[in-house]
Amino acid sequence: MPSKLSQEIAPFFVMDVLERAKEIEARGNSVIHFEVGEPDLPTPKIICDEAIESLRGGDTKYTPSLGIPELREAISEDYRRNYGVDISSTRVVITMGSSPALFLTMASLLDPGDEVIITDPHYACYPQIINIAGGVTKRVRIYEEEGFQIDINRIKKAISTNTKAILINSPSNPTGAVLEPQIMTEISDLGLYVISDEIYHGLVYEGKARTIYEFSDKAFMINGFSKLYSMTGWRLGYFIAPEDFIRPIQKLQQNLFISPNPFVQRAGITALNSAKTKVKEMVQIFGKRRMRMIEGLRELGFEIYSEPKGAFYVFVNAKRFGDNSYDLAFNILEKAQVAVTPGIDFGYGGEGYLRFSYATSMESIDEGIKRLKAYISNKGGI
Repeated sequence: MPSKLSQEIAPFFVMDVLERAKEIEARGNSVIHFEVGEPDLPTPKIICDEAIESLRGGDTKYTPSLGIPELREAISEDYRRNYGVDISSTRVVITMGSSPALFLTMASLLDPGDEVIITDPHYACYPQIINIAGGVTKRVRIYEEEGFQIDINRIKKAISTNTKAILINSPSNPTGAVLEPQIMTEISDLGLYVISDEIYHGLVYEGKARTIYEFSDKAFMINGFSKLYSMTGWRLGYFIAPEDFIRPIQKLQQNLFISPNPFVQRAGITALNSAKTKVKEMVQIFGKRRMRMIEGLRELGFEIYSEPKGAFYVFVNAKRFGDNSYDLAFNILEKAQVAVTPGIDFGYGGEGYLRFSYATSMESIDEGIKRLKAYISNKGGI
């Protein structure tokens, strides 16, 4: 009989949508994909070439469990260059994607019953990862009328004697919000460990994302190459941890994952050191798509109180269609053949919302808006 954990864990609803969309496509129908947060742009050629050369050179064996020193140093230098913070490369841990980085953070930090405060809405997998590591999730609501910023007074009210950490995500999935520096200061001053998911850093169109290490050293920082470098399938992530956590994390990595892929790590070095021009071009493309998606959704009658400033998502209130976002998302998929993510995937605070990803072509955005317009007209308007 399957374990209680495996039976009770919440599904990742965006994958339910994606898998149904693939079934529809398999029947010969076209689907516009606004659901997944996966860049459609190819991985820059210079990165691919480095991985190929590494493979040809026989770089196919185990590496040190914390990652190759050259990549750890390159990440340290990247944070020094971008944020002016001095992080020793000995605190950098390379992982096979940012999800293992987040899990290793939780597994090294939490004892059974320790609480982690997260926002609601939040990235869909946070509660599950915290739960698997033995922790308890405490949710604090954020609101579109407030730009999906964190209210420090709500955070303070949620803190108990069991609270170990607060998890922040800026730029945010699903809202696209970028945390204001004053809020990051206030969070750091609480004295808790801060876990900062910075996977969307670099994908900012207004203002600037700030790393947690500009505010506090009592922190874990999660990042990776999937989003900014369009390397989702490469499975290359990393995190930075306090020095006294590195040996415990190393033991966890040794037992659970052994080591990251060697040739992928070599490609990561090239991404950091030699792909900046190409990445800048990609970010400019996403910026134009962002504005087209926002314009299109407003043309359909959706109100967007605060435009997303980062990542590649627009999170919109769709309660005029009904309060069940899961049913609404699948109704749109079946009738309009446009795949969107139901807000309930991101917590109770996301119910009644839909997330639209603009990590797709301008042509697809236009076609998706066109299909949604017909869908809305058939529903009698918003």
